[in-house]
Formats: sequence, C-alpha cells, structure tokens
Amino acid sequence: MHDPSRTPSVSNPSSVSRRTFLGAAGAAGAVLAASPVVAAPAKAPEKTPETLVSLLYDSLTPEQRGEVCFDWDHQDKSRGLLRTRISNNWHITKPTINSEFYNRDQRQMVREIFEGLIQPEWHARVDKQLQDDAGGFGKSNNIAIFGKPGQDKFELVLTGRHMTLRCDGNTTEHVAFGGPIFYGHAASGFDEKPGHPGNVYWEQALEANKVYAMLDGRQRRLAEVAKSTAEEKAGFQGPKGDFTGIPVTELSADQKEQVQKTLQKLIEPYRHSDRDEVVACLKAQGGLDNCHLSFFTDEDLGNDKVWDNWRLEGPSFVWHFRGVPHVHVWVNIADSPDVKLNA
Repeated sequence: MHDPSRTPSVSNPSSVSRRTFLGAAGAAGAVLAASPVVAAPAKAPEKTPETLVSLLYDSLTPEQRGEVCFDWDHQDKSRGLLRTRISNNWHITKPTINSEFYNRDQRQMVREIFEGLIQPEWHARVDKQLQDDAGGFGKSNNIAIFGKPGQDKFELVLTGRHMTLRCDGNTTEHVAFGGPIFYGHAASGFDEKPGHPGNVYWEQALEANKVYAMLDGRQRRLAEVAKSTAEEKAGFQGPKGDFTGIPVTELSADQKEQVQKTLQKLIEPYRHSDRDEVVACLKAQGGLDNCHLSFFTDEDLGNDKVWDNWRLEGPSFVWHFRGVPHVHVWVNIADSPDVKLNA
C-alpha cells in the first residue's frame, strides 16, 4: 500500500554606529574566510514502512527466515498462492509477533511498519479493534515476507483475526494496497446490537447510508437488493459483470458527491500512497460512474432501514461491508479485472 486526501500564520534598532557595525561585519567575514568549510551532515534516510521491512528482513536469522520468508510466488499446498490469500481470520505463518520468536527490536519494527500503513489518527481506533478482537496488537498477529526487500518485488503481509494488511512499496503491479485486504470488528460481542456501539468502522456504513437517504423512490428500488451477496465474493467481474444495486450513473450530481464522500471515508484509515493507488486504479476502470451501489435488505439489525450490509462494486473494484452479525469488510481493487483473487 497510498498521496485521495493529502485527503487524506525586534527589538528596537540600537544606537550602534554604522562604522562599528561594518567593522564587526568585516571581522566576522575574516574569521569565516579563515575557517575550514564543514559539510552539512548527510540527512538520514527517510524511515518508511518499506525501509523498515528491509531492516527487519536483514535482522532475521536463517532460522527465522526459514519460518516467515518465502519466494514471491510461493505456493502453499493447501492454501494456494500464499501471498495473495485473504480471509477474515487466518494466520499466514505460525509465530506471533509478540512471541519470543522475534527479539524486541524486531517486534518494534513490525509495530512501526503497521503504524506507517495506518494514518496516525486511526492508530488508537485500530488498536481498539485489535484489543477487542484479539487481545491487542501482536498477540495473535503474524507476518510473512515475500521476495527480497531491495529487489524488484517484495511484500510483507500482516494477518490475524479481522486483519489482512500489506506493505509492498508499490512493487505489486496493477493493484491497490499491494493486493486484497480485510478489516473488521466485533466491538460488543459476536452478535452486535443495532447501531454497532463502539465499532470503529460503523461510521463508514453511516456515510454510505447518507447516499440511500438522498435517493427517491425509483432509485431506492434499484439500490435495494433482497439477498446479500456472499461477503467473501470479492473477485472481479469485469466491465460486463452482473452487478447488483443502482448504477452510479443513475445518481444526481449531489448524490454522486455523497458517493465520493463515502469513498473518502472508506480509504481514510490508510496512508496517502495507498489512497492514491485506490484512486488511480478506480480511474483506470472508468471511475465511480462505472460502479454500482447495493443496499442489502435481508439482514437489517433493528429493522431500522439503516442498512448494515452494503457493497460498492465496479469492474475491478470491490468494497463489501457486512455488518451482521458484526463488521467484516472485504476490499479488492486493481486497475484491471484480469488480476485474480486467492481467497
């Protein structure tokens, strides 16, 4: 993974004579002329998630690399192409981040990589999700590194319950976020209550529901879908796909503006470079005008018509928000529908 939103105001002059001032200035100039020229210290390389992945990789022992480092296109016997796999609750490797498998410096580097992928104002919120769902960051999270940092392609993948994040330094072609990602939250137990109290991602659904509130009767009939699409169905349909919901082209200018605001809310937690990738990929497939927005009516917590399950989808864009019984969100975005998903 992204920079959409970068979007994400003397003393009184003394009575020193001009002669005195010029004399002092001349003396200072003589001193400077006689002094050796000292070069400014070189600036330290900028610390980014990618540079930290490289440092982490270099710090790993051969035994550690044998457990968590893989070739770029490593095929797992039971899980297929491991690098591109996605699930709502999975562990890409066995060692957990906070285990003794990693030393203190390595654990700190993984934490800094994570923080670099997430906007600072979202750190506390994602930490709350991790605390609620998995006992805190690193307690049940795992990492894997594919390829070798510094070469053509590399990617670190961070997994766990309700989390799949990627750091690829834009070396993974055609995709946003380095590949499909997942996030979720069960803030108040497995079965959340209407309104999803305490859920850090529910505000995204509220933003999408603002679009629904602006629709007229005909538009609502197009947007409402009686049967929810399977949440894990995040592969691309291409330009001739069988999309559900209302085409964005059926919306008025102010309604489209609210869809744009919804998109901005969706990408808000992520670093600017990953946001930029999302926008670039979406533009390559025709923008939001080539997308459909669905509000699934079969699972409405509280029967309040604030839709918990909804989906924004285009030819190679999927953002599926499932809010029942708790929040799961599947994201898969590329600039071409030819990119395959390994779910």
